[in-house]
Amino acid sequence: MSTSSTVINLRTPPAQRELIDRAARVEGKTRTEFMLDASRERAQQVLLDRTAFVATAKQHEAFLAVIDAPLAKNEGVKRLLARRTPWEK
Repeated sequence: MSTSSTVINLRTPPAQRELIDRAARVEGKTRTEFMLDASRERAQQVLLDRTAFVATAKQHEAFLAVIDAPLAKNEGVKRLLARRTPWEK
């Protein structure tokens, strides 16, 4: 991830800014940290909600077998969970 940054300017009604500032203080964050965290989380949700998986019947059966296997012996799930998400690349 790059260490450089860019400026994003936002206009907001005072009441909304106060709400954001209160929430940021509760979490011990700056307004910027709070807004970036919230925006990043929402962006991840949007992208994950729109991810489509296409599989043949055989692939689907293999997928279910991996999911149903005990986790301690489940190399397929271990590999899947070890993968980086698209926003971490």
